[in-house]
Amino acid sequence: MLAWLGLLTIVVLLFLVMSKKMAAVVALIIVPIITALIGGFTSEIITFVTDGLKSIAPTGVMFIFAILFFGILTDAGTFKPLIRTLLRFAGNDPARVAVATALLAMAVHLDGSGAVTFLVTIPALLPLYDSLQMKRSTLATIAALAAGTMNILPWGGPTIRAATALEVNVTELFNPILIPVIGGLLTVLIISYLLGKRERPNGFSAEVTGLSENMDENGDLERPKLYFLNIILVLIAVGTLISGVAPPHIIFLVAFAISLILNYPNPKQQSERINAHSKAALLMASILFAAGCFTGILKGSGMIDAMAEGAVAFIPDYVGSHLAVITGLVSMPASLLFDPDSFYFGILPLLSTTAVHFGVDAIEVGRAAIMGQMTTGFPVSPLTGSTYLLIGLTGIELGDHQKKTIPLAFLVTVVILVLSLLIGAISW
Repeated sequence: MLAWLGLLTIVVLLFLVMSKKMAAVVALIIVPIITALIGGFTSEIITFVTDGLKSIAPTGVMFIFAILFFGILTDAGTFKPLIRTLLRFAGNDPARVAVATALLAMAVHLDGSGAVTFLVTIPALLPLYDSLQMKRSTLATIAALAAGTMNILPWGGPTIRAATALEVNVTELFNPILIPVIGGLLTVLIISYLLGKRERPNGFSAEVTGLSENMDENGDLERPKLYFLNIILVLIAVGTLISGVAPPHIIFLVAFAISLILNYPNPKQQSERINAHSKAALLMASILFAAGCFTGILKGSGMIDAMAEGAVAFIPDYVGSHLAVITGLVSMPASLLFDPDSFYFGILPLLSTTAVHFGVDAIEVGRAAIMGQMTTGFPVSPLTGSTYLLIGLTGIELGDHQKKTIPLAFLVTVVILVLSLLIGAISW
């Protein structure tokens, strides 16, 4: 009974979210409550939801203040000198332009927003690509690969969702795959160089002009004199996060407060900066806490365990024991079928719990999932707005973009997976 109710819960959630019949935040709350009531649970639901929210709280706090922290530093112009340096480095060599494109997208994507990454990267480099007669599809592909791989960072949406669904600390999930992710980023740079090298026959006749026009906005908010202090603050925050010295939510809470006081000591400006970034922070936080309700009910009621036990009966041992690797291989293509909320809150808990029955650590399935699902896969997925923003800015067709980018995105995922297997972050 519980297994069927759990399956019904996940299927209804997927249908409502993917068909856009209901907002994800609403479906994550309403659907499990209804199925729990059908299962005969009443007052226990309050306990399930409360326990779920408690498990989510640290992750939700971390995400809110990570968005505010990087938003404040972006307003202060912290990353603009790096961007201008990369543009100068690009010159008129297509190979260097391609590498600079990847580095620029990686730098801008520190805030975890695909939309911001594409809005900065594409307009900044499109004139240069056109003047060098480089394909716009190459620009779209490189920006997509760079942003997608950077999306695996601890404060990226997929990683936050995976940690939330598995109820683990985000650093526990991410830190073991830090080296593989770096390997993935290096792979993106190599791919970018090779793509740029193919464009070289078109010539080296362009000059770097008019590429920084979109970089001059918000000039009254910039704090160039505080550049080095802000960079030091970023390095300390990220270094402390990776080291595990303090919980992520504490790190970003304190880092945000320091960055706000440092750059905008005036209380009125502080309020304005918080308001400017609160929409993005609140949107994601609401989904995370709604997910706490969803996972709390499915786990507290025993639905997840019942579904996993049922799945074990149908999955051969030789398949179940490799569930983490299989998840890693299908994670990138899964971005074309599942939006992040459906996958991480509907599919991942079932996969991870099933894996445990075969002796596989649940967190390894989570690590495998974030190697492609809405990371390398988000900029090609028809389910994300960022994909349409990217092809709209570059003026290319979705099919052309997917045809060129999907094989390369899958390659990056495979590289990260293989490196994870080699260092033991994921068991074979």
